[in-house]
Amino acid sequence: MEKNGNNRKLRVCVATCNRADYSKLAPIMFGIKTEPEFFELDVVVLGSHLIDDYGNTYRMIEQDDFDINTRLHTIVRGEDEAAMVESVGLALVKLPDVLNRLKPDIMIVHGDRFDALALATSAALMNIRILHIEGGEVSGTIDDSIRHAITKLAHYHVCCTRSAEQHLISMCEDHDRILLAGCPSYDKLLSAKNKDYMSIIRMWLGDDVKSKDYIVALQHPVTTDIKHSIKMFELTLDALISFNKRTLVLFPNIDAGSKEMVRVMRKKGIEHHPNFRAVKHVPFDQFIQLVAHAGCMIGNSSCGVREVGAFGTPVINLGTRQIGRETGENVLHVRDADTQDKILQALHLQFGKQYPCSKIYGDGNAVPRILKFLKSIDLQEPLQKKFCFPPVKENISQDIDHILETLSALAVDLGGTNLRVAIVSMKGDIVKKYTQFNPKTYEERISLILQMCVEAAAEAVKLNCRILGVGIGGGIIHQHELIHGSSFCAAELGHLVVSLDGPDCSCGSHGCIEAYASGMALQREAKKLHDEDLLLVEGMSVPKDEAVGALHLIQAAKLGNVKAQSILKTAGTALGLGVVNILHTMNPSLVILSGVLAHHYIHSIKDVIRQQALPSVQDVDVVVSDLADPALLGAASMVLDYTTRRIY
Repeated sequence: MEKNGNNRKLRVCVATCNRADYSKLAPIMFGIKTEPEFFELDVVVLGSHLIDDYGNTYRMIEQDDFDINTRLHTIVRGEDEAAMVESVGLALVKLPDVLNRLKPDIMIVHGDRFDALALATSAALMNIRILHIEGGEVSGTIDDSIRHAITKLAHYHVCCTRSAEQHLISMCEDHDRILLAGCPSYDKLLSAKNKDYMSIIRMWLGDDVKSKDYIVALQHPVTTDIKHSIKMFELTLDALISFNKRTLVLFPNIDAGSKEMVRVMRKKGIEHHPNFRAVKHVPFDQFIQLVAHAGCMIGNSSCGVREVGAFGTPVINLGTRQIGRETGENVLHVRDADTQDKILQALHLQFGKQYPCSKIYGDGNAVPRILKFLKSIDLQEPLQKKFCFPPVKENISQDIDHILETLSALAVDLGGTNLRVAIVSMKGDIVKKYTQFNPKTYEERISLILQMCVEAAAEAVKLNCRILGVGIGGGIIHQHELIHGSSFCAAELGHLVVSLDGPDCSCGSHGCIEAYASGMALQREAKKLHDEDLLLVEGMSVPKDEAVGALHLIQAAKLGNVKAQSILKTAGTALGLGVVNILHTMNPSLVILSGVLAHHYIHSIKDVIRQQALPSVQDVDVVVSDLADPALLGAASMVLDYTTRRIY
């Protein structure tokens, strides 16, 4: 296996409940099947897959050449609220025997259906790890509650969008167990449009239908307001009849209220109307082609706001069932679909348009990421999941370890004259500080920093301080949170390049801010002037045993040394240009300067902002920190913020 500590194949159980979730799970199942050296696949089929009225869609799983290990009849007919509850109960009764027999290492569960809740509940109670697909999303109905309940039961999460990932983190899920992969169905969607589609259109809609000249309608009941959703469906059908375009109508799902919606279809004669084709199920490969080349899709299916965006097909989203979903510009919302005229106007606005294709929900590479994620799961890790709660008011109860230990960080400050390392507590107190003269060579500096950190870490043990990490560098704060970056190296502000032919920098580049304005850079320039007898002016001296540094350069400039003044002006200008670049990139409301040189640079920086920055960012506040050791405290905050917060 791939570095997961497992010495055998991972036994994966994929459970599918309906035609919609199979479209998301099938690409993963195909991927698992192609790597038999890593995985064993068990397929469990339940829910509406096994009901004739909903198309007996288990057959498409067989047609895809998957062996179905278990078929579970779990649906209690009635299509009302009570039937949904009874169906969950029936699934909970039947699933334990299946899971005992299969003994999977991990169960893959998709989405937000009531069947999926039964699957996740059973697996969690039977100590089976759960991988949840599409958690963290927001729609607008009872599905939200079910989806988030499954999230709490699941051990691992595969989400489709950055917002969904942030929602999961906000729900206190472990960031290390969240994979932002994109939607698995997009792996097929983004490679599907070049296939022969006219034969599919003719098969489902008739020989006389042209591309972009028909409608696909798919509407489900809203279980929290069944009466209104049925009325809305009736108005939708009336609008479609008036619009007078060939329309493919798919039967609704099995949620409470679906039986009444079917009655509305039959009352209006939809199944026999010359402009309509009413079907229980369309295979996903063919459904892709139908929506990709439709003049419009209408309804309240998640497919409309998620998958159809990949083709730029116009969508009319009716009601509140998908109101919280992220959508592309191809979606027109009709939230209060309470009149036929309103829906008809939406059809006139949308039909026949072509929008830019959207990749909000995926880039076509979800399955390889998911397989890699599965391979990384270590079955030796404790099964009990942990929640990453944000900091809250300290508990009144006490723990001896907390009494004896102080959570701390090692902060490193690389000054021009001195190297400093400090033990900084969670409250921002500097417990102990270590200072050494800065060696001349890079290798000597690195060696000394490591030595100082080792000494400080050893001392921390004696001081009952638990070191959470080591921090170096500047920082950017966005929405009250410190930005860390993908590899925790965000805000390397000293290495912004402000000149293509500037002086050499310690990083190996040229023209960095640090090469102009750091303490070491000023020390270098001071030594050059001193070696040429151009540094000292009247009223100034440097003892023989004292190294020339940045402070001597500043003193010389204050006493009228023109060359020293020019060096400081150039340094201030370089730093000012770097700040202008940051203003144009991040548009912050506040820039805080720190360190012994900050007071000498602030006026130059403000001058450069006034001369070089766009008018829209010139009002930014630039201030000098009044903290005693801002560099050390800032470096420590990078560690303390990351290790104690989960939203960043």
